Amino acid sequence: MKVQKSIEIAAPPEKIWPFLVEPEKILEWCSTFIKFEYTGKQRSGVDTPFYLEEKAGGPLMKLNFRITEWVENERVAFSMISGNFVKGYEQSWAVEATPSASRFTFIEEVKLPYGIIGKIIGLFVQRDSEATVGKMLPKLKNLAEA
Repeated sequence: MKVQKSIEIAAPPEKIWPFLVEPEKILEWCSTFIKFEYTGKQRSGVDTPFYLEEKAGGPLMKLNFRITEWVENERVAFSMISGNFVKGYEQSWAVEATPSASRFTFIEEVKLPYGIIGKIIGLFVQRDSEATVGKMLPKLKNLAEA
């Protein structure tokens, strides 16, 4: 199941960046995230570990991630290393400066267990995920433009 959405934000990338890497700011716009905390001494860059609790319509997911890409003011991506209820989970958040603003792109790819049954469930869950992301991005826009 893959969700990809973008939004224009009337702010430079450096004003948006803190909302992509600071736990308290992430929780302000990612409405499905209940808890986000870095779990090691490292707080930035590739291989930074973090723990996430997410409630996205189903049961509470408890997930451990590591950051796979980190380009300050441009892109952060992360991949699940362990967790419950999903087989795989990756997200990337990218900010691209435009002549008048910035374009933020959210990409999420979730792999469900249970083979073909998981793929069928994913088709139904994808609509809900797209709607949720569609509500989260305007929150990010409002926060970054404030």
